[in-house]
Amino acid sequence: MMNKENIVVLDFGGQYSHLITRRIRELSVYAELLPFDTPASEIESMNPSGIILTGGPNSVYDKNSPKPDPKIFDLKIPILGICYGLQIIVNEMGGSITRTNKREYGKATLSISSNQKLFHGINSKTEVWMSHGDATETLPDNFVSIATTDNSPYAAINLKDLFGVQFHPEVTHTADGTKILRNFLYEICKCKGLWTMDSFVDKTVANIKSQVGDDSVLCALSGGVDSSTVALLLHKAIGDKLTCVFVDHGLLRKNEAKNVLDIFKKLNIKIIFYNESDRFLNLLDDVTDPEIRRKLIGQEFIKVFEEISKQNGSFKWLAQGTLYPDVIESASTKGPAVTIKTHHNVGGLPENLKFSLIEPFRELYKDEVRNVARIIDLPKEILARHPFPGPGLAVRIIGNFNNEKLSICRESSNIVEEELKKSNLYDDVWQAFAMVGDDKAVGVLGDGRKMGYIVTVRIVESTDAMTADWVKIPYDVLDNISSRITNEVDNVSWVTYAISSKPPSTIEPQ
Repeated sequence: MMNKENIVVLDFGGQYSHLITRRIRELSVYAELLPFDTPASEIESMNPSGIILTGGPNSVYDKNSPKPDPKIFDLKIPILGICYGLQIIVNEMGGSITRTNKREYGKATLSISSNQKLFHGINSKTEVWMSHGDATETLPDNFVSIATTDNSPYAAINLKDLFGVQFHPEVTHTADGTKILRNFLYEICKCKGLWTMDSFVDKTVANIKSQVGDDSVLCALSGGVDSSTVALLLHKAIGDKLTCVFVDHGLLRKNEAKNVLDIFKKLNIKIIFYNESDRFLNLLDDVTDPEIRRKLIGQEFIKVFEEISKQNGSFKWLAQGTLYPDVIESASTKGPAVTIKTHHNVGGLPENLKFSLIEPFRELYKDEVRNVARIIDLPKEILARHPFPGPGLAVRIIGNFNNEKLSICRESSNIVEEELKKSNLYDDVWQAFAMVGDDKAVGVLGDGRKMGYIVTVRIVESTDAMTADWVKIPYDVLDNISSRITNEVDNVSWVTYAISSKPPSTIEPQ
């Protein structure tokens, strides 16, 4: 953590838990997502400026519903409960929650009845986003309602520094949501806004210098924004003590190795290139389970780095571009949320790792890393590139892994990117690629009937990859993509377009 000012967000499994955390950070206050049952003593030791209780899918009156340590209410720290979080406050303080026959989903008009600090500068009526089936039946003693909707007489409640809102201020559908969160941070928690990426860069560079000392650092470079930004930041901190290693595991995008090497030579950063394609591909041959693939790749990477360390001198440190979502998705927050997938650079690491890790971005979201990249002048050729998973194309091959499907995936993805660039759409989307499974469909190639693979194109828009929506690409662009893939890529008969958002889907298929 880079400053003393912070907000603890307790995760009760709501779909917007990460969004709350990000919204707080966007308002220049550091926020950290913790398990719902984090002990009050641990929270107190962090000296937070405030606590936020997230929404969640449970009912507080259910026997096994998630509850916080009740001692958090004795810490005399401002608390804001959102949706289920409000219901937690009511339930824990002696009020009652019940299933309502007047459920609210979607937009509602909030009528503010009390000029509390939480609603400072907001009109008496404003649009909010509701998503609840339970509601407050009776308020705890001394609590007051400070806002209502047609169906919720207790749409916002307050007692001293305890606040609850039944709606979701973190979503864009709530018109004044950002103002409400800002008021909680600055008017109620008395935050000063110390969390900026400029301050993060300055303090991280100083910390790396102190941490590394006279030792040497090996940086795992993939050529993506995350690892490239780590490499450039480390170079600014320790100069020639840094050696970057770029390993071609045979799962890269088309021409990726050459492009990355050319860019880093211009930056005068020491880089060692290893082509280990055969080694990794042999390891994955016929492996169908994506979790096993990820772990095999992660473990093999470490073996490669250990060998490189022996060949090129002694390296104490291994640096990598692990992000906050990587950590959360690989091992949840131990709250009601489950592990989504193991990231190769988190869950794939062996227990007997012979390096000490440097992970400067372990607390950052993707959009924050991009801001760091702009501050330290990462070349646009890398900054503008779409995110690419560490295990590479391995996670875009569904079912049995083989070289034919790998080639189809690589060539098809390259066509997708080329067509988006031709149409000036590449920079407007978050990520675009093609994937392939075991399914085949009949096609007519030449004058003959032939069974070929089905390629699925995935194009999404997002800010930080925690949520994403599919992009409504113009039909003529999709037509060009489909025509090129079926004509230029061997053994492909059909092209489909994925239109699932995250959630409930993930961006990558595996």
